[in-house]
Amino acid sequence: MDLHQLLVFTKVVEHRSFSKAAEDIFLSQSTVSSHIHALEKTLNVNLFDRVGRDSVLTPHGERLYQWALKILLLKDQAILDLTEGMTELRGNIRIAASSVPGQFIIPKMVKQFRNQYPNAVFHIDQFSSRIVSEKVLSGTVDMGILGDKYESDKLQYVPLLKEKLVLITSNHSNITGPVNLHDVLEYPFIMRNSDSGTNAQLERLLKKNKISKDQLNIAAFTESGQSLIQFVIQDIGISIISEIAAKEHFKNNMLKMHEIIDFDAERHFYLVHNQNKTQSMLSKLFIDSAQALV
Repeated sequence: MDLHQLLVFTKVVEHRSFSKAAEDIFLSQSTVSSHIHALEKTLNVNLFDRVGRDSVLTPHGERLYQWALKILLLKDQAILDLTEGMTELRGNIRIAASSVPGQFIIPKMVKQFRNQYPNAVFHIDQFSSRIVSEKVLSGTVDMGILGDKYESDKLQYVPLLKEKLVLITSNHSNITGPVNLHDVLEYPFIMRNSDSGTNAQLERLLKKNKISKDQLNIAAFTESGQSLIQFVIQDIGISIISEIAAKEHFKNNMLKMHEIIDFDAERHFYLVHNQNKTQSMLSKLFIDSAQALV
């Protein structure tokens, strides 16, 4: 058993696929399979059960995965201790992000972090906030950055920054000044999907004002925050979105932005990680410095 075999094994576990693991570490699928077979032969246990086309981790495989993460972390710590400069630390950081953090928060964090660790490689995928939390829980990513909390004993949240929701309209809209939520019910409304953090915050706002979703004149639903903004710019409807997402378009005179009267609730963005997952040294450094990177 060697460190490279353990690395290959962890990649197969995390990707739940021999082929995807091979792509991640730039090996052929047959080479990955050979490493896993050699590891199984050395340990004299089956690490995966082959069920049809799927490879399911065995109890022995689950135990080895936890040990492998600790061993690989120890290797990173040894390299960090022995190298003269911190910049020698290298590796991958996998992040699942909801739309607003993915577009407006993570790029700055990555830039700041790579100034100190230029050999860090980031893999960032965008999902709804709920899916982000599920990815973190399943261990398929190292961490998530999202705009709402989904409670679990395994999840630990690190607050990054806070903001508020605002109403956006096209430049052709007759809406002016701060608005009362009840006054916008007559206008066509563009809605985000139900699993987004923005939508969760909006639903709390509606409930506070005793407004049901059925009272909204919904013109369109969209998964994409960028598409939503384009719907508004084209004057198809109005919407309530993150102030961070609206500001850039407002400054460029692409749309109007309005405060919502009697809505003082602030929305937080968080970094979330699984407390039961052993992080690589690089991922741990990112998590520990996250608040300073924003």
